[in-house]
Amino acid sequence: MAITLRQLEIFIAVAETAQVTKASKKLFVTQSAVSMALAELENQLGGSLFDRHGRSLLLNERGRYLLPLSKEILSRVGNVENVMSQMNDTLTGNICLVASTTVGDYILPYLIGAFKRMHPHVHIRMLVHHTRYAESLVLDGKVDIGFVEGQVNNPDTVKRLWFEDELVVIAGPMDPLSHKQSFDVKTDFANTRWIMREEGSGTVAIFREKLKNYLNQINVIMEMGHPESIKRAVESGVGLACLSSFTACREVEHGWLKTLQFEGVDMKRKLHIISRRNSKKNDALKEFLNFCDIMSVSAKAHVCLSSPWKLQSLLAKNTSRKK
Repeated sequence: MAITLRQLEIFIAVAETAQVTKASKKLFVTQSAVSMALAELENQLGGSLFDRHGRSLLLNERGRYLLPLSKEILSRVGNVENVMSQMNDTLTGNICLVASTTVGDYILPYLIGAFKRMHPHVHIRMLVHHTRYAESLVLDGKVDIGFVEGQVNNPDTVKRLWFEDELVVIAGPMDPLSHKQSFDVKTDFANTRWIMREEGSGTVAIFREKLKNYLNQINVIMEMGHPESIKRAVESGVGLACLSSFTACREVEHGWLKTLQFEGVDMKRKLHIISRRNSKKNDALKEFLNFCDIMSVSAKAHVCLSSPWKLQSLLAKNTSRKK
């Protein structure tokens, strides 16, 4: 079960009042609802957040760490509410952005579409290139902002964390490994064939770094320049691939592909928003970046990328929750 915004609201209320009774009155919910939400949150996070002293609940070290993070998350959702409430505004301007392949093809399109429905007078131009070239366009001032999954190292590049992604194994429905829930890096490389992204791709760079101890076991039979080509090859039974979990949302939902998490290696990676140091952001770009922050606070963001209507539903729920 994913952590919910309501659980964080209840956690903050208990932290600020030090009592379940006072928190329930503050939030206009029952004491049992507060206790249940708090218990679920502590269970999901693997430990207690409060020390019990009689009827009082005092934050322990874990709780003190979580409190500012929780407030920041709810604040970001509040920013989304502000964007959603301005359906009839007259925001205008131009945004030119670049995204690396995974982000540009599988994450941003629905977000841009939803943003355009709210701000039809904002013109958005998006380029899609691998991470290295995307960073060069940002540094040369040819685009306003970049969304990348690979490493950026130029001292003139300013980056901020957007959200976390995970690389997974993509297998065809008839592949011998498709019945498994995970891919064991210590045993499952034997007798497998791999289709890889091209050099310069952020996915390839992270794959090689994370699996550097196993590269001599990986039989690469072909390289392709785009995730769509790789997915079709995997679906036909040619071999396995390693791609972002975002790339296969729709195919997995329809049963055309199977994804397996890596067992034995952490394949999570951080996606960043990059800009040129000292560059200025116009109002349209500021609003768009606030809107994009919904991806970094929602546990359901991955699911929504298989359909624009699921994303619209997620945005609507986050707005109504704050009302």
